[in-house]
Amino acid sequence: MTQDLFRQDSYLNECQATVTAITPQGIVLDRTVFYPLGGGQAGDAGVLLLASGEEIAIIDTRKGKAEDGSFTKEICHLPTPDGLEQLLNQEQDSVRRLAVGDVVTARIDWARRHRLMRFHTSTHLLCNLVPQLVNGCSITPDYARLDFNMTDALDKDALTAGLARLAAAGLPLLVGEISDAELDANPALVKSMSVQPPRGSGSIRTIRIGDADTLIDLQPCGGTHVANTAEIGTVVVTKIEKKSATTRRVVLGFAA
Repeated sequence: MTQDLFRQDSYLNECQATVTAITPQGIVLDRTVFYPLGGGQAGDAGVLLLASGEEIAIIDTRKGKAEDGSFTKEICHLPTPDGLEQLLNQEQDSVRRLAVGDVVTARIDWARRHRLMRFHTSTHLLCNLVPQLVNGCSITPDYARLDFNMTDALDKDALTAGLARLAAAGLPLLVGEISDAELDANPALVKSMSVQPPRGSGSIRTIRIGDADTLIDLQPCGGTHVANTAEIGTVVVTKIEKKSATTRRVVLGFAA
């Protein structure tokens, strides 16, 4: 099991960790600040700093998978394909670079992560402006998109103005939790048709946007976010597409 430090603090950009496994799925650590691909958000990239001073580039982060295809509680840090092959074959090559039990510094690419955090929070603001259910989501360092289950047309300029207003309001974000029973009693908290919050652990992480007087958004979410909407900066709607008779896609980008 990998302790996911990013769930408690999205602003942690590095940590000390111990290698627990090196597998074809990647390098597994006992704790990490690297967010694994999930919930529409891209996995983190960065480096692992070894005691020798060497760096191993991490190009992606994924949840571990069991043989039956189900996700495990391990988080896998993926080097380049050549880098991973070298680690898996290091014993036969008689070159030890990394071994189980080694202590490393896991350091994310902070500039990339911060863009993901800003985009992810922007998509939650968009859910306030477009209250229909979401049936698709992608959050990358370069853009974010939400697919809404709806037939009505959307106005690009109006949505951009709405996002600017909410971002400039400087609204705080609060990480909380609810029980499975509380979610069952409030099913409208789930805004996504395609991604369901994980159950069975006793609590479900939530993200609330708004101050004591104003609730802008509240929904289950395991992703990383900024602490205040003012940190988003200027995000604009770059495109609105009609993907099907019942789907409208909204694409976000940062102003140049």
